Amino acid sequence: MSRWMVAAKRADFDAVAKKHQISPVLARIIRNRDVTDDKDIDKFLNGTRKDLYAPELLKDMEKAVEILLEKIAQGKQIRIIGDYDIDGICSTYILYKGLTACGARVDTAIPHRIRDGYGLNDHLIQEAYDSGTDTIITCDNGIAAYDQIVFANELGMCVVVTDHHEVPYDEVNGERQYKVPPAKAVVDPKQEDCNYPFPEICGAVVAYKLILMLIAKHTQKNWRDVMESEVGLELLEFAAFATIGDVMELRDENRILVKSGLELMAHTRNIGLGALMQATGTDPMHIKPYTIGFILGPCLNATGRLDTAVNALELFQTIDVDKAATLAGDLKAMNDSRKDLTTKGVKEAIEQIEETGLDKDKVLVVYLPEVHESLAGIIAGRIREKYYKPVFILTRAEEGVKGSGRSIEAFHMYDEMTKCKELFTKYGGHKLAAGLSLPEENVEMFRQKLNENCQLTEGDFEQKVLIDVPMPMAYASFHFIAELERLEPFGNGNPKPQFAQKNIQFISGKLLGANHNVGKYTVADEEGRRYELIYFGDIEAFHTYVETKCGNSALDYLYRIQRGTLEAAPVPIVLSVVYYPDINEYKGTVTLQMVMKYYQ
Repeated sequence: MSRWMVAAKRADFDAVAKKHQISPVLARIIRNRDVTDDKDIDKFLNGTRKDLYAPELLKDMEKAVEILLEKIAQGKQIRIIGDYDIDGICSTYILYKGLTACGARVDTAIPHRIRDGYGLNDHLIQEAYDSGTDTIITCDNGIAAYDQIVFANELGMCVVVTDHHEVPYDEVNGERQYKVPPAKAVVDPKQEDCNYPFPEICGAVVAYKLILMLIAKHTQKNWRDVMESEVGLELLEFAAFATIGDVMELRDENRILVKSGLELMAHTRNIGLGALMQATGTDPMHIKPYTIGFILGPCLNATGRLDTAVNALELFQTIDVDKAATLAGDLKAMNDSRKDLTTKGVKEAIEQIEETGLDKDKVLVVYLPEVHESLAGIIAGRIREKYYKPVFILTRAEEGVKGSGRSIEAFHMYDEMTKCKELFTKYGGHKLAAGLSLPEENVEMFRQKLNENCQLTEGDFEQKVLIDVPMPMAYASFHFIAELERLEPFGNGNPKPQFAQKNIQFISGKLLGANHNVGKYTVADEEGRRYELIYFGDIEAFHTYVETKCGNSALDYLYRIQRGTLEAAPVPIVLSVVYYPDINEYKGTVTLQMVMKYYQ
């Protein structure tokens, strides 16, 4: 179920348009993104790297830099402990490259997803200590490792935390008591007393800011000069890659980081990243957030899921072109394998939900013992898309059960898990995603507790489709599409604009693709003007909807040319459509086409 809503945020769109030399439609879209002040509108449209926030605004940043410079000067061994996902891999590479540039004795350890689990543990700390490590610096983890950092302190080690996750807390008498770990420095914008202007940055951006300041202090330069150096520009690519891969909101400085990083990737300074583009058939000149999120990024995640993320880190560290090509090919092959396993897992989850009555639950907890634990998060995301409910996928692990959750807007996953934290051996996350470990005997209790505590209403399960502007397709033009490009990059927090028009008649169509799962149609508005429209969504659901509304012969008539049928026209197929205009390039011909997102 979805509910269409037209964004009704008010402003003097003509005045905004005139001031910033844009169209009133563009002014309305920007207002819908809650960008209202003149300086923020200007930054949204024209922001550059000069608008990025200073690293020292992060709490403990200067302290962390001083500690690391002292350890480098003393020749102490430093170990970076990262994570096995995109953000963790990119963060680890950023810290490694930057510390190496400052002459540090440094190595890396990325936890193995199955053997080690997420983040710091006693085993990793003991291993670091036994190998002569003096200082541990975490990235994309560490904020929840209170006990582990106590253990490191007892061994006489120095720990610096860089992270971006929520600070854990205990609720005492209705008040939250936050547990910041006792590290020598904790750099995490989510700390209550951190005054960083935009806390919604990923772990790699925290690491990037630290390295800019570290190199600046080491070389006695300004951090902005370091940012424009060769090493600074290369690391910006990885900060941007991780921002997209970790699904951060593309607002404020994230938007600038990503826009700038994507431009730099066109001529990437990293041999391994270039090899990955080549292995996946990616055109470096046309990289979008989609490319990172659905083509390049999953190759990094796949190796962390099915093997070890060390492979991806090695890819970025190598300067050997042939070795990079081999590693990139291996990562792509592993991701292809992961796709097949995911499809199988999604099918099993749907069967369990629909055959056991779980679909009646407000929060779906699905236990798939035989599914590879590394795929739980991806499967949870697909199930959430299908049912639009909070979802936890649990799998059998070496010790007990592990799982990942993906949520909907109205359900704060981390807070809800905290209400039954006694069931877990370990848990963490944020509003829309979480991870957990628990004994197998607690699985059913976990499902019951979540649903007993759940305050979601029927309205919360309706996916809200936000329409930026009800706009006739006739308004779309090449000039208008060029203007929309000023709003890029699109992604979480800055979605591609959506428009809507009523009474669109579907005149003829054909099915494209090897699996005939893409629909391409000629449609007409009420004035008879014709447009090309394409649909990449669930084609089977679309067909069912059309047959239900317009009769069994509607599809035969719609695809009559492709199917060779010449039946008389049944009830006309007339729908309201949510769409966005796009450019189609085919064999040298450039045409306008509308991309259908929703219909009713």
